[in-house]
Formats: sequence, C-alpha cells, structure tokens
Amino acid sequence: MVRVVSTDQQPSALSQRVRAVPRLMRRAPWWLTVVVGLLLVGLGLFLLTRPLTALGVLGWYVGVSCVISGVGDLLSAPAPEGPADRRGSAAALVAGSAWILVGVAVLVWVGRSADVLGPLVAGMLLVSGVLALLRLFRDRSAESWLGAVFGLAEIAFGVLALVWPDATLIVIAILFGGRTVLFGVSLIGRGLLARLRGVGPASTPGRRSRWLLGLRWTGAVLVLALAAVTLLVSARFRDGIPVADAFYDAPADLPNSPGKLLKFEPYDGDLPAGLAGYRLLYVTTDADGTAIPASGVLAVPTGASEPAPLISWAHGTVGVTRGCAPSIGRNAISETGMPAMDSLARNGWAMVATDYPGMGTDGNFPYLIGQGEGRSVLDAARAARQVPGVRIADRTVIWGHSQGGHAALWAGQLAASYAPELNVVGTAALSPASDPMAMAATVLAHPDSFGASLAVSFVIGAYTRYYSDLDFDQVIAPSARTIVREAAARCTGEGGTLVTILAGLAIARDQPIVRAGALAGPFGTRLTANIPTGPWSAPLFVGQGEADEVIPFRITQRYVSDECADGAEIELHGYPAGTHMSILETGSPLSLQLEKWTSARLAGEPATGTCG
Repeated sequence: MVRVVSTDQQPSALSQRVRAVPRLMRRAPWWLTVVVGLLLVGLGLFLLTRPLTALGVLGWYVGVSCVISGVGDLLSAPAPEGPADRRGSAAALVAGSAWILVGVAVLVWVGRSADVLGPLVAGMLLVSGVLALLRLFRDRSAESWLGAVFGLAEIAFGVLALVWPDATLIVIAILFGGRTVLFGVSLIGRGLLARLRGVGPASTPGRRSRWLLGLRWTGAVLVLALAAVTLLVSARFRDGIPVADAFYDAPADLPNSPGKLLKFEPYDGDLPAGLAGYRLLYVTTDADGTAIPASGVLAVPTGASEPAPLISWAHGTVGVTRGCAPSIGRNAISETGMPAMDSLARNGWAMVATDYPGMGTDGNFPYLIGQGEGRSVLDAARAARQVPGVRIADRTVIWGHSQGGHAALWAGQLAASYAPELNVVGTAALSPASDPMAMAATVLAHPDSFGASLAVSFVIGAYTRYYSDLDFDQVIAPSARTIVREAAARCTGEGGTLVTILAGLAIARDQPIVRAGALAGPFGTRLTANIPTGPWSAPLFVGQGEADEVIPFRITQRYVSDECADGAEIELHGYPAGTHMSILETGSPLSLQLEKWTSARLAGEPATGTCG
C-alpha cells in the first residue's frame, strides 16, 4: 500500500523506519544494490519455476509483509484533532489491525495447510481494494485515484481467488515471482546506473517523477484491464455448468431390487437419426450390495416391427461429480464420441447408456471401481426392459470406451453371476482402462503429460470417497490438495477444466502431486483389486488405436497377453493410426468392425479369438 503523509503530520520514528526500507537501498553502494537485485531475481525465478514448493516461502513473505504493512498503518495514523482526523485515525486502526491479523494467521498456518493461503490472500485483496476505494471519500488526490484503480483490480483478483482456488495458488506464486524479478532487475539497473552516473546527462528530479507517475498509471490501467478480462473469461467458463434437476431425486427408501425402474420420461437430447429416447432412473447396487440409485438414457429405433436387441453402453471419463452425468446434457447418445452410432437404427438395435451411480443421482461415483461400474451397466439393461411400450429382445451386447471400457470388462465378467437373465452374448471394450494400477504408475511417472492432473484427481477423489481405508490427506501432498479437490469437482466438458490442466502443467515439474510410495500402500492395493480378470462367459472384443495418447497401447497389449495366458479367449484389434477418440468416428475401421462383430454375436455365430 502507498500512503501520502502530509508535511504537517510527521510519522513516528518506527513508522519512518518501516517505510524507509526502499530509501535505504537508494543510499546503498552501487555494488550492494546490484547484489541485492541479483538475489531478488534469483528468488523471483524460483517462485516462477517452482510454484508449489514456493508456496511455503510465499506464505512467510505474505505473512511478514502483512504484519509490517499493518504496523505502518497504525503508526502513521493522524492524530485525532478534528472529525476528519478521527475518521482517518479509525480507518487506519481498522486497516492496520486487519493486516496484522491476516499476517499472523498466515504465519501460524504456513506449513500446516496450503489450503488456507488462497482464501487468506483472497480476503487480503478484497479488504485492500475496498479500503483503497473508501480512501477517496477523504482524499481526492491523484495518488488516491491511482490507488483506487489498483483497488478495483485487487477486488477483481480477490473474487477470482475465491472462485478458482486451485489456480489462485499458482497465479499468486507467479505474480509474486514476476514482481520480485522486475524489482530485482530495477535494482540492478539502478546500481549500474549509479556506477556510470558520470556518463551522459542525468534526468532532472521533476522529469523522473513525472515519468514514474506515468509508468505507475500505465501499470494500474494494464492490471485493471487484465483483471476485467480474466473476470469475463471466468464468467464464461462458469456459464452452462450442468445441474441435476428433480428427475434425479430418488425415493428415500429404495427397493432392494437391482435393475428396478423407478421412473422414466422422454429424453429431448440430440439422438442419431431414427431413434427415440427416454431418461431412466433405476436401482443398482454398490460393491457391498447396498441398493443405490442410478440414471441413464434409453434410445430405441422408431417404427421397429421386432423387439430390438439391446446394446448397454458404458461412457468414458466425463468427470466424477454429480453434474457431469451425460443424461443431463443433450449428447448422452450421440454420433460424437461414440462408435457405430449410425448402425443402431439401421440394424434395429436399442441402446441404454448408464450415467453410473453418483452422476445425476446423489452418491459416490465408482470411477474405475469395477463392481460399482459393472453392476450399473447391467442394471441399466434390466431397467430398459421395463419401460412401458418399448419392446426389447432378450439378447444383450455390452460396449464401453476408456473408463467405460473398464466398466464393460467388469460388466461382462459379472454378467453370468449378477444378471444371468440378460443373456449377454458379447462384450466390446474399446481403449479400455483395463489396468488401473499400470495407468496410475504411468501417469505418476509422467506428471507433465497433458491432463495428468485431471486423471490423478479423478481417481484419487473417487477412491478416497468410496473406500473407507483410504485417506485423501495420506495420498496427496499437502500443497496440492486444493488443486486435486477442485479438479475432482469439475466436468471435462466445462471450461474450468482448462484451469485444472494449466494448474497441473504449472506444478508438474515442481514436485509430485501424490506422496511418494502411495502406490505401494492401500491405494495401490485397491487399484490392483480393480483389474478385471474374468472369466467372461461371452466373446470379448478389445479394440484400441495404437497411437492412443491417453492410454498407452502397450498397457492393453500386456493386459490381453496376461489374460490370454490365464485361459481367456480375446479378440484384440489395434488400429495403427488411431488415437483415443479418432477410433470412435463414424466410418472408422473400429466402428465398421464393431458393427460386424456385434451382428455376428447377436446372430449366434462363433467368435474367433486372437490369443496365440
């Protein structure tokens, strides 16, 4: 904070000492100024390149700065000789006390919880901005107007810090780092200029003051413009975040009947041509057999003369929170991001697409947790057959992609024991997350890969909520907990995901998000337990692009090889140019092969595996 002290109000000796630090550097020898500048540049670069590690250093810096600023405000308060002075003295007392309290709070909590730093800095920015605006009521000088412009920017950034707490921790480090580098560079330049003072004409004090004032106004306007643009982008990111409506509210007492249809209604999303849709709410069970609600979408061919064979679809990763359910949006069953969709109406096939529990409905989402995923896929097929007026044949084929490929493998594995009446005749797992343990090890070994922070956040967030023996704080490094929590609260289709990815990339080369040795403990045990190992009572198709940038093809190859060695019969297809999503496009080699394979399964033709 910058305060103008009038000539007739002399601050105390301590106040002069507190505010004389910049003047001391101006009086220092040129070489000392250069050395201090170099040290500050080094510190600033450290903050810029190691933001997560630097949060502790930054916390001490913020805490001490707040305390010093508060002391300075208290000691520079005007003597209460008149009404204006009394108001000024009261404002200085409030401001100084607030800064000291914030500083002490930061210092007390530094090292205990980095989660506290973001909200405290947000509060500090809001308080500072409001006080800068209030100062205009008693002082209309150019200095106060300049402070008010900075105050508006502080309020904007304070609001952003509350809205995006994960990005705030990184942005704070970067901003302080950049500011420290610039200050260090200015000291180096001042010291070198002092050394060469005899060379060239020196600027007059008046010209230097006007130049400095103009520079400060330029900086203030630029900072305010940046804050305004950031607020606008933030608002756009938050627009359109999906919200579950009353349809997803389940009865308090659920019937203990897995697959029981609770309610349905027409689905008005964008379906492939020739299909009509319904939203479903039904009963499924979690890993311990407790009845829980789940939702999904059923699409049936219009004008079909025969009962439609059913495809039970398991979708890929879209998030791990309630509002991410595909059935809330318009693309639960769509030609975008789903394979062979043009084949449904053409072949007279129906499709039911589960949201999984905890999406749409309240509850814990079983992300890469096989029992919860697989049961919800099978129970969706049960519920689809209960919609009045819809005729569905007794043959079922399971499809799934990515996370849904993991769910499909588990559903196919569970079908014979959990839902034998569904007559599952085949399971197709596309780019499957078949080995959660191997995937976790790969992500942790390459934390700077695009989207790695999302993957870690989704898995750890879901596992620590689902399993009582896993503790979030024991798995995640303290300084990364805010980032992981915020990431796990977002959907991949919303703009805020970009914040998560950028924050993850910013800290990736700094320090691990996950504590060292986490995979060797209970977390690793749970990941390993969720590898689907069969047996599968129906033919199994596994297809994946060999250029997959999300799930390395070598993990799928190793998984299939291990299952083949254990006696499974699997038909594996790799597509050399295929990426994680390109294999799903209409007319892609996988889509054409999947349609042909599914037709053969529904016709009862024998399957040919590729094991051996």
